[in-house]
Amino acid sequence: MRLSTSLIYTQGYEAIARKQGELTRTQQQVASGTRIATPADDPIGAAQAISLTQSSNETQLLAGNVSQAMSILEGNDALLSQLTDLLSRVRTLAVNGGSAGLSASDRASIASDIAEEAQALMALGNTRSSDGKYVFSGLSTDVAAFADTPGGVVYNGDQGVHEIQVGASRFIPANLTGSAVFMQPHNGDGAVTMRAAAANVGLGVIASGSVVNPAAVNGHAYRLAFTVAAGVTTYDVLDTTTATTLSSGNAYVDGAAINVGGMQTSVRGAPANGDAFTMAPSGRQSLFTTLANLVSTLNTPASSAGVQAQVSNGIAAALQDLDQGLDSVLALRAGTGAQLRELDTLEASLSARDLAYQQSISKLRDLDYDKALSDFARQQLALQAAQQSFVKVSGLSLFDYLKF
Repeated sequence: MRLSTSLIYTQGYEAIARKQGELTRTQQQVASGTRIATPADDPIGAAQAISLTQSSNETQLLAGNVSQAMSILEGNDALLSQLTDLLSRVRTLAVNGGSAGLSASDRASIASDIAEEAQALMALGNTRSSDGKYVFSGLSTDVAAFADTPGGVVYNGDQGVHEIQVGASRFIPANLTGSAVFMQPHNGDGAVTMRAAAANVGLGVIASGSVVNPAAVNGHAYRLAFTVAAGVTTYDVLDTTTATTLSSGNAYVDGAAINVGGMQTSVRGAPANGDAFTMAPSGRQSLFTTLANLVSTLNTPASSAGVQAQVSNGIAAALQDLDQGLDSVLALRAGTGAQLRELDTLEASLSARDLAYQQSISKLRDLDYDKALSDFARQQLALQAAQQSFVKVSGLSLFDYLKF
């Protein structure tokens, strides 16, 4: 086959250019440390690397959300810890206020201390975050959560929950509403509430009570109305929900069990004529109301044995309510702790997943320097051979062999 001079030059040039291109590409890989500089270097590997990079970015975004959620929840736990300490201090003051040896002025002094704790409770409820947002206002973070009104403390926030995505289909609530924290604890013992009427003047003190027959509890409230006539004490039982009298003229026995509507209690001491006590299922009572009731009780001037009994009833009720408040806060802290444990697990899982993605991306993109340098030396030698052979071939001429 005849090879024209132009074909020889063209083929030689293309061979040199091809070798030069291979050498240049390897040189660029060595300089950048990357095996895939452009998708053309490895189309399949480039596509896999892009997909893995997207997955890695999503994982890092979720990891950032987890970090943010942990920061918020740790802040919530710190606030709940402060609230626990505050309620514990108030409970200690309430126990001290129940001492029979205290004078009215002594109790008033304790009431003043509790009033200061009530102000601290309000300040805690209106806590702001570092960016000036109200922590306990739900999603209405520009509105103060609580306001003190003539009718008592009211909640001005909403019930909105700020959820943060921490997994492909997992959203975790990161905020606590003031309603759930401060306004929702039960009163009494959490099941039943026994209270002495504010107008009582006798020496009767009602026990905390309990549910003895859950099937008989129907949500009704009852009133024990005492009558003292001719030295004999009796009581009537009235269903205040339906405004009916269930029984009347029941003989009163000091400390004996009284069972009504599946609930049981007892009264100790000597009730006066017209004294009354209520029995009802527990309801919701705000922490602000609990402290306000306690302050009012301690400020009662104990000028008689009857008033002292009234103070004892009030303090006993306040201690129960405080215990329910503490239980409610501890339950919220337990829930926050469970969320933090879940986030710890998620953080470790996301970190391991992202590491696996990075390792896979590295295998696809990163350069094997030993192989690359070996290829570079081989390609350099091939380029030199192509150049030298082209010089030899292009220099051939028939006139070199003719003798004149």
